[in-house]
Amino acid sequence: MRVYVYAISKNEEKHARRWMASMAEADGVYVLDTGSTDDTPAVLRELGAHVSEERIEPWRFDTARNRSMELLPEDADICVCTDLDEVFRPGWRKGFERVWKTGARMRARYLYAWSHNADGSDGVAFWSDKVHSRHGFRWVGAVHEVLSCDGHCEWADAEDVKLDHWPDGEKSRAQYLPLLELAVREDPTNDRNMHYLGREYMFRGEYEKAIDTLKRHLELPGALWKDERCASMRFIARCCAALGQGEESERWCMRAAAEAPHLREPWLDWARHAYVQEDWPAVLFCCTRALAIAERPRSYISEPESWGEMPHDLCCIANFRLGRIEAALQQARFAEQLAPQVERIRQNRIVLEEMAGQGVDSGAPDMVP
Repeated sequence: MRVYVYAISKNEEKHARRWMASMAEADGVYVLDTGSTDDTPAVLRELGAHVSEERIEPWRFDTARNRSMELLPEDADICVCTDLDEVFRPGWRKGFERVWKTGARMRARYLYAWSHNADGSDGVAFWSDKVHSRHGFRWVGAVHEVLSCDGHCEWADAEDVKLDHWPDGEKSRAQYLPLLELAVREDPTNDRNMHYLGREYMFRGEYEKAIDTLKRHLELPGALWKDERCASMRFIARCCAALGQGEESERWCMRAAAEAPHLREPWLDWARHAYVQEDWPAVLFCCTRALAIAERPRSYISEPESWGEMPHDLCCIANFRLGRIEAALQQARFAEQLAPQVERIRQNRIVLEEMAGQGVDSGAPDMVP
């Protein structure tokens, strides 16, 4: 099979060598540089990439990606779209070849670690799908662009392929908001973009805009995916809390949990709201529901903290406040196993062990919340 990688770039010199080493299993690498002012094009060419240069004005991610796809040879069997701040684990080519059907219009899913924890383990990780056949595909959307297939295509899951994202924290993402607003204007019925726009407003502290936009998302006929609907409700709750609307925030927390009770995230958002209110039975109830969910979904909705020490930590504190020392100690130990570097959790475990050894059965003021 002929396997080619394609990408867009702009001022990615710091990532270029690492990226090219990762993509070395391909038969060729094709890059559209959209206006670098550093040596990105020169470094890529030095390492064997085929580089074209073109400014896309006005800027749109879908236009740039389609232009880069056009650079690929016609004989490509497998086209792999990545960014220069992403790195494949070795053996990725064989992983795709094992599941590919020659002659069919194909598209493949693979594991994508969008973020990482401090210890290098996966943070937000989900299935991505930017690998496809040469013909019948195009990118759509000014930002958060998606790959669209012209007609029917067959799907394959390359379960042993993993792509890690190591973003440049210094790179500005200021262009995302105006592009999202443009995408929503172009297609106000696109539920995915409406959700992303509301989330972006929330990130920027524009809480009233965020609430309005997220409610519009929930009203769209196409907004059927319960996980994303739940996320919109959770974000509305956070915005209400930021605006001092505590009761409204709680109502949206409850709605989110009812919308997607199979996810940990809504239960933990509700638990954090209850924690601020010092409603310890509610904290315990929500954390217990969250911890009963044992399998982490592979979608971008899944948040790392929901699968770290936080649910155990909150459960520990709630049990302590309710005088359940042995139960609190058990949860403190679980939390410490997942976050041994957090001194507060370690100190809580020590205090609880002392209390349990003394037969204390009620809360004490030296527990660190």
